[in-house]
Amino acid sequence: MRGIWWCALLSSLLASCQSWRPTSEPVTRLQPHLGTFVAITVYAEPETANEAIDAAFDEFRKVDALLSIHRPDSALARANAGAPMNDELREVIAKSLAIARKTDGAFDPTIRPLADLWGFIKKEGLRLPSPAELQAVLPKVDYRKATIRDNRLHFGVEGMSIDPGGFGKGYAVDRAIAALQRHGIQNAMVKASGDLRVIGLPPGQRHWTLYLEDPEKQGNRVAIQLKKGALSTSGNYENFFKIKDQRYGHLLDSRTGLPVQAIAACTLTAPTCLESDAYATAACILGIEKSRKLLPKKYGMRFVTLNGEVIVIKTGN
Repeated sequence: MRGIWWCALLSSLLASCQSWRPTSEPVTRLQPHLGTFVAITVYAEPETANEAIDAAFDEFRKVDALLSIHRPDSALARANAGAPMNDELREVIAKSLAIARKTDGAFDPTIRPLADLWGFIKKEGLRLPSPAELQAVLPKVDYRKATIRDNRLHFGVEGMSIDPGGFGKGYAVDRAIAALQRHGIQNAMVKASGDLRVIGLPPGQRHWTLYLEDPEKQGNRVAIQLKKGALSTSGNYENFFKIKDQRYGHLLDSRTGLPVQAIAACTLTAPTCLESDAYATAACILGIEKSRKLLPKKYGMRFVTLNGEVIVIKTGN
């Protein structure tokens, strides 16, 4: 009987140990948030994974309530109208303005009046503004005229506002990753359109294998390897319109009011997704040579020019 008891105990212990091993089969779920589809992949036992994924998706809902410019009750919409900010919103906006300073305004969170003029905010009424219209709106787009004082946003020109389009999804991805970690998840990926962040690694792998979209939509997707951190791709190949074969994309240079023309896309790696999101936008607007000079060396950049040339400045993570 003692031998049978020991065998039963050993079998129970082995089963218990095996239940804590990282599973090779991930749990992946997809939901619509922030105007795109969000995919969350977790390597863990299904019950644990799904509980953590539920919490991560909740973070996207919270960020929508915090940053959406499409709902008047969001914290950002109220702050743009002069209401006081909570601590989280103040910190996020301060980070976005700091990146604007570091990039000499190539990334500018006050871009909304210009994006509205072109029709890119609501993605309807897309049109080519006249030079006079651009000159009338450009004074309302300048990060240097946006400051935080007494827990409120202050703008130097009437009609200015903060637009989260260049950092909001990245910030939501960071919050979702933090939620997964609070639930004990060690190996996961959160992807929201062109913005993603990973923690840990797939079991038995040395990196995550990711596929970059082909700006020309010819199916020539490129596989890249990411070991840690975040990755974002910005480009004018999704949100654009054409007039007489001339493409006008949503990545607008706040200094000229015009869309980026030379760069089709830029993929950038960074420690956090808020950083990769904002700096990828800046890199597209700066172009290759200015990005080399202005952007922090720790960020890896991969440019695709309009003629299909690929230039890698640094391999990154």
